[in-house]
Amino acid sequence: MLARGNRITRGAEYKAVVRRGARCAAVHTVTYVATTSEPRSARFGFIVSKQVGSAVVRNTVRRRLKAVCAEALGDVRAGTDVVIRALPGAATADYAELRDEVSRCLSRKAAA
Repeated sequence: MLARGNRITRGAEYKAVVRRGARCAAVHTVTYVATTSEPRSARFGFIVSKQVGSAVVRNTVRRRLKAVCAEALGDVRAGTDVVIRALPGAATADYAELRDEVSRCLSRKAAA
């Protein structure tokens, strides 16, 4: 689980990362990465819309993405903000597929 300090919580912060961050698209997710010079740990945010599915499905996808990011936390450069948008296909993707997609994008855009 991601600690509170490792999460993006404000809408303006989500918007800033999506607008100015580097974009990496995959089959089930779109990852936005924005690097800052702030001396803090990496932060993650998740966007899972109703197009993904019911509340149960959306929460399952969100939990899987949080677990993937918790694993990758040590590999992401300090001061980096990451927002992951789940696409409708993420509802049928298993954990390994989501992990591979997010890991590939993070290694390309936010490696330490």
